[in-house]
Amino acid sequence: MPQHWMPPIFWDGDAVAILDQRILPHKEKFLRCTTPDQVVAAIKSMAIRGAPAVGVAGALALALGAASIRTTDSREFRRRFSRLCNKVREARPTGANLGWAVERVYSIVVENPGADIAGLQRLIRAEADAIMAEDVAVNQQIGKWGREIVPRGGRILTYCNAGALATADYGTAVGVIRAAFETDPAISVFSCETRPFLQGARLTVFELMKAGIPVTLITDNAVGSLMSQGKIDLVVVGADRIAANGDTANKIGTYMVAVLAKTHDIPFYVAAPRSTIDPGLPDGSVIPIEQRDPREVTHMCGKQVAPDGVSALNPAFDVTPNKYISGLITEVGVLRKPFAKAIRKALLT
Repeated sequence: MPQHWMPPIFWDGDAVAILDQRILPHKEKFLRCTTPDQVVAAIKSMAIRGAPAVGVAGALALALGAASIRTTDSREFRRRFSRLCNKVREARPTGANLGWAVERVYSIVVENPGADIAGLQRLIRAEADAIMAEDVAVNQQIGKWGREIVPRGGRILTYCNAGALATADYGTAVGVIRAAFETDPAISVFSCETRPFLQGARLTVFELMKAGIPVTLITDNAVGSLMSQGKIDLVVVGADRIAANGDTANKIGTYMVAVLAKTHDIPFYVAAPRSTIDPGLPDGSVIPIEQRDPREVTHMCGKQVAPDGVSALNPAFDVTPNKYISGLITEVGVLRKPFAKAIRKALLT
């Protein structure tokens, strides 16, 4: 990214600064969160979104909360912190990274039974900071592995936003694009607008233009036509949760893109860190799917576009069965079929 690019989440003194993605690309404004409740509200309202970024935000929310617990009783501190972990974990249900990050931070408390309150607060903050720093390093590794599957001069389709804005920085699917562009400036990108929240139009295009990467915005329902014309060489998307068999939950509409890619013999890859994999879920049928406010469908930019009284269904995600996925691009390599075996090995690496 250019020098003026700011990560979407970072510490601003004793507060967590979050780039408000609801008002991009027209305005770049940071929310300064001084309490864990403010971070949770930012997650729920999608001021910050993207599974890895939400995981980082959850970890920083716990660090904020731990620092603000006022008690001299260590057992009471642990009880309050446990309740805070439950609240943060429930902020968004589908993405795996949030629960993973909460468990990782909470384990610090469990594994240090003799630590005093001040010591626990320091350890919690250090673990949250480690999660944030590791996310950037992991994304860069995903990019390095992923660029190997991008053909020279490749025309890449991506869906939703799996870039720096969806992570602590750099990105997963967009990270693959960025890494490929570093060695092959002839690549180009088609970004779907991604209804109903327009993360592709508002965020992915915003990021790619800032990075100087050629990008063309298309409507979601143009995908099949472009594929049939031979104008797309590769699809790379992100993920919010990956089951043990490789079934993948991502932004609603991803399944449609995957089926079209399979129909036209176009490789379809998912780029995600191992923290997005949920080995406790055998397949995609048991991935929880978040249902969001129908107003996101009936209204556009705050203006009503549908008739009064119409019912609207607004699932935030769908599940792509593993048979449509060519590979999972992770920080330890590109996982191939059979995915269950490859995932087990990757999680042990």
